[in-house]
Amino acid sequence: MNISDIAQRTGLTAKTIRFYEEKGIISPPDRAENGYRQYHQYHVDELHLIRRSRLVGFTLDESRELLAFSRDPHRRSADVKQKAEQKLVEIDEKIHELQQMKQTLEALTVQCPGDESATCPIIEGLCCHSKS
Repeated sequence: MNISDIAQRTGLTAKTIRFYEEKGIISPPDRAENGYRQYHQYHVDELHLIRRSRLVGFTLDESRELLAFSRDPHRRSADVKQKAEQKLVEIDEKIHELQQMKQTLEALTVQCPGDESATCPIIEGLCCHSKS
């Protein structure tokens, strides 16, 4: 498979695939005599794992770790589960932070008359009277 084939199969761009290759995240592809990259099904599998892990919130480094687990026939599911549980805690913390941000912005928005005057409780609350 060439890079456009693998891009189509994975939903990633050729640029992203080359980036993952340059960073050593995916297995290096073979090179044809003309120098073109030649990918295999295992590259598709690696890229799917990376893409899906990113979609559920794992960082690129964490995705690299998950890929290493996938390559290790002696991996322990307990280790993988620990990574996933750790990510769930981080996601819950982020959700809490986002909820607090939303509450603050809602309170400021309610205070703002949204009229033609220069007085704006949103600006005042963000620059002068912020409680954070």
